[in-house]
Amino acid sequence: MSFRIAVGGIHTECSTSSPVLMKPEDFRVVRGPDLLKADYFSFIDAEDVTPLPLLHARAVPGGPVARATYEAFKAEFLERLQAALPLDGLYLAMHGAMNVEGMDDAEGDWISAARAIVGPDCPVAASYDLHGNVTQKIVDQLDIFAGYRTAPHIDVRETMVRAWSMLLRTLRNGEKPGVAWAPVPVLLPGERTSTEDEPAKSLYLKLPDHDRRPGIWDANLMVGYVWADEPRATACAVVTATDREEAKRVADEIALSYWQARTDFRFGPVTGPLEDMLDLAEKAETRPVILADSGDNPTGGGVGDRADVLAALIARNFDGAVIGGITDRPAVDACFVAGLGSRPRLKVGGALDPASPSVDVEAEVLRLDDTGVPEERQAVVQIDGITLILASRRRPYHNIADFTRHGIDPKTVRLLVVKSGYLSPELQPISNPNLMALTDGVINQDIEQLPNRRRKQPTYPFVRDFDYHPAAKVSARWS
Repeated sequence: MSFRIAVGGIHTECSTSSPVLMKPEDFRVVRGPDLLKADYFSFIDAEDVTPLPLLHARAVPGGPVARATYEAFKAEFLERLQAALPLDGLYLAMHGAMNVEGMDDAEGDWISAARAIVGPDCPVAASYDLHGNVTQKIVDQLDIFAGYRTAPHIDVRETMVRAWSMLLRTLRNGEKPGVAWAPVPVLLPGERTSTEDEPAKSLYLKLPDHDRRPGIWDANLMVGYVWADEPRATACAVVTATDREEAKRVADEIALSYWQARTDFRFGPVTGPLEDMLDLAEKAETRPVILADSGDNPTGGGVGDRADVLAALIARNFDGAVIGGITDRPAVDACFVAGLGSRPRLKVGGALDPASPSVDVEAEVLRLDDTGVPEERQAVVQIDGITLILASRRRPYHNIADFTRHGIDPKTVRLLVVKSGYLSPELQPISNPNLMALTDGVINQDIEQLPNRRRKQPTYPFVRDFDYHPAAKVSARWS
């Protein structure tokens, strides 16, 4: 027997403070057979499975998704899903923190629409980022849920495999799992809840112990996404199980453990105002000092076009800094027009968000990187003692190859500036030391001062003095 399993989804994270809407060109979209060729879906290969790849759209985190963009992706996904019927199962690779114009629960809308097509008897599994937001509407559509257990995220593929394996388990063995969840009124940024640091490290290391309890398939602790000012934003525990009462107990235990640790979360690296961090960088005798520009981190939803750190370095006449990078297509285009070795006047910054700070500088064009796609072009320029990588498209510079591509060895530079929160798994080991600047931006770490019009209250740390007792809920499919 071969099980017919459809595969697809949509994956991004959206700051509601960003004015830059995501459009189709911001997404990497794989369709049909190309989906199975993508590295992150390479595990979908079993003798007793006929995979039916639909559509998967994935984007670097940013601002809200334009409504027309979302509706077009959703319509195509549903059309492909309808054409794939009949199905034995459906696997959805999601993120969980997507915000769409005029919609409070975009994933709930997507998953509910999929459930309406596959019907009540088809098991549906979903994988999520641990910074995703969960709702009862989402839980009511699912039979299987798995979330990342690491931040930085080094278990993305492993999590997808967990969700996929549970789906195969129910199809092969006939066991019928369900989902229970317990919201926790806590919203903290990922930079304070990295699983590399305590108390998150210990909390997440306990999850496999919960998995081994009778009737429990998979236990999850979701941090949620704080930079979305929407009612569903919350931390929570989510459990996939065949024993409903045990699932509720486990969800309550995980939820309570997070609540009890809420005041213990701290930033992992040395953290402080930008000028204080630059003081430390100037005095450091080790290298590379890696400075995270936390408020403009594109992998957290930042715009990526702010030039405030560049301006501060210029003001200090800093020598030996590399900045990777600032998104500014007009500046990149100007470099290509001027040519290699030229010294054009550039306005750097504020290319996407008019509120982002910019600088006017004369820069020497050191390198022009053209892959043949205008949106992917990059330029490397020198501004006195500062080397700056400019990007046409919003993107992070979190991998060693992002720098060596341009002939820059990040291990040898005096100061490496990246738009990041906690450092990526490649940059963290070489940082000596790692500093995080509390910079401005649409994912500002001063979360207590964020616009807070629609999040449910009380929620810690927006409100600090209130009581909480977990009360797990189960999926409507289970009850």
